[in-house]
Amino acid sequence: MFPVLNKRLCAGLIAAILIFPAGGLAPLAAQEIPNDFTAIVLEKIPAVVAITTKQIIQGQTTLDDFFSPFRSPGLEPAQPQVREALGSGFVISPEGYIVTNNHVVADANEIHVVFSDKQISPARLVGRDPATDIAVLKVDPRPNMTTTAWGDSDAVQPGAWTIAIGSPFGLGGTVTVGVLSARSRDIQAGPYDDFLQTDASVNQGNSGGPLFNARGEVIGVNTAIVSPSGGSIGIGFAVPSRTAQRIVDQLIRTGRIERGFIGVRLQEITPSIAEALGIPGSKGALVASVEPGSPAEKAGIQAGDVITRFNGKDIQSVHDLTLAAASQKPGTRTTLTRNRGGSQQEIALTIGQRDDEEQPTGAIPGPEAADQRLGLSLSPIPDEARQQLGLPPGTTGLFVQEVAPNSLADQNGLRAGDVIVSANNQNVSQPSDIEAEWTKSRQQNKPILFRINRQGQTLFVAVAMAKS
Repeated sequence: MFPVLNKRLCAGLIAAILIFPAGGLAPLAAQEIPNDFTAIVLEKIPAVVAITTKQIIQGQTTLDDFFSPFRSPGLEPAQPQVREALGSGFVISPEGYIVTNNHVVADANEIHVVFSDKQISPARLVGRDPATDIAVLKVDPRPNMTTTAWGDSDAVQPGAWTIAIGSPFGLGGTVTVGVLSARSRDIQAGPYDDFLQTDASVNQGNSGGPLFNARGEVIGVNTAIVSPSGGSIGIGFAVPSRTAQRIVDQLIRTGRIERGFIGVRLQEITPSIAEALGIPGSKGALVASVEPGSPAEKAGIQAGDVITRFNGKDIQSVHDLTLAAASQKPGTRTTLTRNRGGSQQEIALTIGQRDDEEQPTGAIPGPEAADQRLGLSLSPIPDEARQQLGLPPGTTGLFVQEVAPNSLADQNGLRAGDVIVSANNQNVSQPSDIEAEWTKSRQQNKPILFRINRQGQTLFVAVAMAKS
């Protein structure tokens, strides 16, 4: 079984990278192979910071309070508690902008930055993007502030040197070195997965730290590891600079993220589907449905079309098209190639604006491994099904379309056809509401509590994280 993937790492399981090459190095020009990394470390270590956060957690009744036959809900809440967390980050401009992971600073009430000279500065959150786990902070500029520079993650090949500096277990200024293991990893953590993989030795305290190339340029932001126990087994992941730099620039400029949108729901092409469609092989993305009024509908895309190229690049899978469309700026004019009934056709399309807060349907991605995901596919409540579902008038919530077999939701009793009315006593109306509450529950190391309507009956279901 694939080991537990500790994604989002609860404010700091990504650490500095300690990598020992197992084989020969990728070809490099002789002048690019250093005797050691002393010069790079001396230059860059002042630009790498530790990040400390405090979060006020309001006391809540325990799950026993909801299910005990002798006690009723509504007990006196516990006193608020302060949760402290540690991560890493790096300075990208003399104005004091700092990059880190979203999960390091999400829901924090206080954020402080600790520089290599032990000076501590308060930081404010400029913006964050949960979908890519990138966040930007701002501190008051310091005299002669050392900064980092972005490198080209697309130019880095497996076997190339990697260097990381961070604060594992609060040990600031820790340096580790190794190689890149792989590129373009999809670890099923979200729709925009495109990670660099490294044989990193990763520990608590370095989430959000930089991954450098041999020239001292940032090629990635350390974000996740594979681990059965929370400690390193040498498989770590970083958001590539190609993605991180684009997200950071948008957050600094506008405080929010614009993602391209074409308005299709997609599915992978199996050999049997390819045979039925009369297309060679299983490459491409099959259009399962088209949203009314979307750019795809306006361009003439229909259910059953197979998209094989987008913006001049081949599409091998659904994941390829998701990344390609999201990376386009809204309003951009582009082209795609579709296969309909065995006939290829290139058509023009204008990219729309994706509003991630208003996606009508979608699977809820968990920031853990496959066995740490909720495993739900959700949509608005179908109007035509309200009577059949036994819903009282005015009921709001989310309709459970599917429950993935052996997922956390499945193991804890959720069923297709359930209507989720609230999560952790918060009303829900869109998938992102549940994702937000699931994140909070993981941070507090407690189950998420759903109130559901099942065929007219209301009940509570608690879903706990899988234990490794």
